Amino acid sequence: MRRPPRALALGLVALCLAQAARPPHGPGVSLYIPQPAINASAAEDVLLSVDYACEGVPTIEWRHASPRGQRTVAAWAPGGPANVSRSHRGRVCTFPNGSLQLLGVGVPDAGYYVVTVTERRGGSRFGTIALQVSEVLYEDLHFVAVFLALLAAVAAVLVSLLWVCNRCAYKLRAGRRRALKESAVEVLELQDVDC
Repeated sequence: MRRPPRALALGLVALCLAQAARPPHGPGVSLYIPQPAINASAAEDVLLSVDYACEGVPTIEWRHASPRGQRTVAAWAPGGPANVSRSHRGRVCTFPNGSLQLLGVGVPDAGYYVVTVTERRGGSRFGTIALQVSEVLYEDLHFVAVFLALLAAVAAVLVSLLWVCNRCAYKLRAGRRRALKESAVEVLELQDVDC
């Protein structure tokens, strides 16, 4: 196995040190993502916050990657109009610093959002924000509570109707018994009279 020449190795080390020593706002593009993971509830507005620095005017593109596939959300150059995908039209706001706001997120909006900042001279940087969206459980519990209250009210009305029907049936039976007793007494009296 042949080792690389010492000059080549020193050159690579010098290049790496030069790249590491480059100031973040110097030539090229730098990208800062303050919150790389976001947890949100359904119907909430979410800000995918980023900040970039570059010498020229960049192009900013946001893509959404999920188990259902990958698609472009929006692309724009600061100061110009944003090209928003049909699936997100009316649901996003773009900002000059590269940030993107999603309005009224739902569970299908969960996934990874990849932002790419590309400078016209060819330099580019990308970053990823993971978004997790959970359904709001208290709304479901509210629905269940209202449904159970409605069932209890219907059950109370039905029990009341059964009680009223039972009382009416009892009175009818009592009236029939009384009528049978009276008719039996009359029959006995008539039999006594015939004898």
